[in-house]
Amino acid sequence: MKRIPRISATSRPASLGAVVLLALTSASVAAADDGRGPLGVTVDAAATRQSARVGALFGADRADRPAGGHFCTASVVHSERGDLIVTAAHCVAGADDGLVFVPGYRNGKTPYGVWKVTRRYLPDGWAEGRDGDEDSDLAFAAVAERDGERLEDVVGANRFTPGTETGATAVTVTGYPDSQDTPLTCTNRPAPHSRTQQRIDCPDFTGGTSGSPWVNGDHQVVGVLGGHDQGGTTPDTSYSVVLGEEAAELYREATGEAREG
Repeated sequence: MKRIPRISATSRPASLGAVVLLALTSASVAAADDGRGPLGVTVDAAATRQSARVGALFGADRADRPAGGHFCTASVVHSERGDLIVTAAHCVAGADDGLVFVPGYRNGKTPYGVWKVTRRYLPDGWAEGRDGDEDSDLAFAAVAERDGERLEDVVGANRFTPGTETGATAVTVTGYPDSQDTPLTCTNRPAPHSRTQQRIDCPDFTGGTSGSPWVNGDHQVVGVLGGHDQGGTTPDTSYSVVLGEEAAELYREATGEAREG
């Protein structure tokens, strides 16, 4: 997960208020064509149809008591079987004891249920549960149905869209710091970090936000928080692998195997 010190829950509200005030008074506002509002401002995510597609990852032993204990973020992406989530590879590579995904998780409550992860799809370098190539820090997982319902039918899904130019539009990043039980969200325009990595400046994205989706205005996932230094070493700048052909191939593998059952 993101390799940065935790920020205590007691210190967060003051820091967020300062960030919001600074952003608003400095006219750091999105361009009209983005239609988004202030850029680079981190706030608590409202409970909406869109934020319900983002959830927290827990160990399977926390399925019946999810309050606290989440360690990464994931989100629902479209697939034929409607059971697929995307996250960072370093979040799931060593999860041999099982995982559960809780979409829309808030304050110990599971409004859309607890979904058991049944299969993980990782790039070759991460398949053995060891730290792999940071340029391959991306993974998918399939979840089991609940009471005959598919995950995507319950909360909807964004579309996984590799090949999108970095910084083409602003994106919204939503994730769960492990120091609190509600998600944070921030909108900004990504920038290239290297040929294989992209970065975004959003305050307070601390440990636990690895796996957070970067979603553009067309509800397309164009980044996943992770990659360089497993997502970054400071709370104000986060990273994602550039979603290229390797990401596209992994997505095809995940959706192809899902269709085969």
